[in-house]
Amino acid sequence: MAPSFTQKKQQLYLVLSGIFIVNALLAEIIGVKIFSVDALLGLPGNLTAGVIIWPVVFITTDIINEYFGRQGVLRVSFLTVGLILYAFLVILATTKLPPAQFWLDVNSKDAQGRPFNIEFAYQSIFRQGLGIIIGSITAFIIGQVLDASVFQWFRRVAGGRYVWLRATGSTLISQLVDSFVVLFVAFYVFGNWTFEQVLSVANTNYWYKFAAAILLTPVLYLAHFLIDRYLGKEETVELQQEAAADVSV
Repeated sequence: MAPSFTQKKQQLYLVLSGIFIVNALLAEIIGVKIFSVDALLGLPGNLTAGVIIWPVVFITTDIINEYFGRQGVLRVSFLTVGLILYAFLVILATTKLPPAQFWLDVNSKDAQGRPFNIEFAYQSIFRQGLGIIIGSITAFIIGQVLDASVFQWFRRVAGGRYVWLRATGSTLISQLVDSFVVLFVAFYVFGNWTFEQVLSVANTNYWYKFAAAILLTPVLYLAHFLIDRYLGKEETVELQQEAAADVSV
């Protein structure tokens, strides 16, 4: 028997939420690494590794907002915050575990034969992430609430037209705040960066997200096309109308 519209809607929200949560959590974990854009692409600036997959998060945010409204976005956002906190509490607990001596011994040298302290490396990487998690959660909550709200504002102004405008506009505004807040809290308040370094990396991060938001616009339309076919045209219109009215959260 074919699934009902309600079942399809639930399955869609489940899939979108899964994509959202996995990429948000991965971005938090890998965000401890800062890489050189110059060495990789020959362009000036530095980026956090987490920003590479962050466009997946904000395009998923826009799709959820389109079909499930502001409440749908905030529901999965707060769930994600809880899961990120849980993940990092587990990671923090593992940094407190005493290392086995044989593990230290078999990893005492790197590939070139130089002395290597794997416990120090583990502690340095994952405890650095604890400052990032505080900054990320702060920026994440602010950014998601702002994104969801601005998306609905553009939707009302445009009368439900111009998908690219509400998706791109909400992303560009929310990520302007997010890009600075996460680095300021994580690396300036809890880290050892100068304010100039925060501004420099935040500026590069933002322009990367700006470019990604523009380039991913066709993906957004493709997602709309596939979802409309999956749910059915009439049902999709009804769902979008419900989502547009969901601005009370």
